Amino acid sequence: MFRIANHYVSKVVAFLLMIELAMLLGAGYLGVNLRFLGKPEHLKDFHQFWLPTVVVAVCIVLGMSAVGMYQRNIEQSVRWTLVRLMPSLGIALVLMLVLFYLAPDLYLGRGILAISLVLSALSVLLVRTIFFHVVKSRLLVSPILFLGSSDLVRDCIETSRQNLRNHKYSIVGAIAVAGEESTMTKLLEPAGTLLETARKYKADEIVVAVQNRRGGALRIQELLECKMKGVRVTDAAGFFEREACQIRLDSLHPSWLVFGNGFDQSIIRTFMKRSFDLVCSLIMLPLLSPVMLGAAICIWLEDRGPILYRQERVGKNNESFMVLKFRSMRVDAEKAGKPQWAQADDPRITRVGNVMRKYRIDELPQLFNVLRGDMSFVGPRPERPYFVEQFANEITFYNVRHSVKPGITGWAQVRYKYGASKDDAVQKLQYDLYYVKNNSLFLDMLILIDTLSVVLFGAGT
Repeated sequence: MFRIANHYVSKVVAFLLMIELAMLLGAGYLGVNLRFLGKPEHLKDFHQFWLPTVVVAVCIVLGMSAVGMYQRNIEQSVRWTLVRLMPSLGIALVLMLVLFYLAPDLYLGRGILAISLVLSALSVLLVRTIFFHVVKSRLLVSPILFLGSSDLVRDCIETSRQNLRNHKYSIVGAIAVAGEESTMTKLLEPAGTLLETARKYKADEIVVAVQNRRGGALRIQELLECKMKGVRVTDAAGFFEREACQIRLDSLHPSWLVFGNGFDQSIIRTFMKRSFDLVCSLIMLPLLSPVMLGAAICIWLEDRGPILYRQERVGKNNESFMVLKFRSMRVDAEKAGKPQWAQADDPRITRVGNVMRKYRIDELPQLFNVLRGDMSFVGPRPERPYFVEQFANEITFYNVRHSVKPGITGWAQVRYKYGASKDDAVQKLQYDLYYVKNNSLFLDMLILIDTLSVVLFGAGT
């Protein structure tokens, strides 16, 4: 795992992307040669083809990204690859046509383009087939040792077994510490110091998951010795951040938030984010206006009720604002007067509203909130004051999410299912804290790409 702009990126997925990009460039080069097979005079100026070939390869990678083919846990089957590959090539083709229209000199020609797309699809299938076999082998398995024996260790072990980042771990075991109540039945018998134990079991990393750190339970000197001798030492909070892209509340200490890196609220970051929001809003509003007009007509035709819905939400610095949405529920959805959670398969949702929610169309009027500066494209989803007050009193660090502008989409929305309870709010907060800590333009772009994947496959949250 390595970091780009504070965000953890899987080395395995990054390597896969680079290999596929190289193969796609090769497919474009081969496509040009096959098209002009027997006509060498057309290839004497091949330099005129290299830039269009790069454009085609990049468009295909963007298309594959948009349908989730580079997500953190790639499903290891050829069938899944085929299902995603077809729409990804369709998206890539649309991008190419737009670029060819704007820059005609980049146009490759129908023959070359058709051959290149076929070769590209075959290249991706070949690379993925080999990749799946490598990932399933023991070549990428890392032995890992846990210090601690509480429920926190159980959560760490469960996370490591989920293979969230296409990186498999071999669980060496857990070592009990003094003064901590053990909830595990099987514990590892230490072989002397922590370093001696790690070397005996060939552990590459020690994860410190000790909840009670007083009374010398951390064994600081031994951990320092491990680090100096090449054994990686990670605390539980950092482990969850790296593997699950969450900041887990049960592993969090206030000092970790205060002294840890991240939480960039600099003037440069704020300026870049605001500029990005304005440019994207001004581009997307005219492009999506036909969709918004169609949605407005369908809403009115269904029950002749109001088209737009205004609702108070809590934004940055706990300041309230009125969010705009297309109305997706009945007019009397909250006739009791008390705010209610929107449930999955909520009976209050209209037929048109159900379609809009599935494809996030009901959120489109929030582009005007972004233009006004109330919201950003990417950020924690804004909640109603009633729920914010409730959660702030019951959930530790809940108000940290209000240190940045709320967003139309966010890290929690592309990583977690639909939330309709306090437990769901806790899970989403852990993703929101990760975003607040590690927010960057790079992470914003990844979230927007993942959002497109969610929309295309109707998995809205």
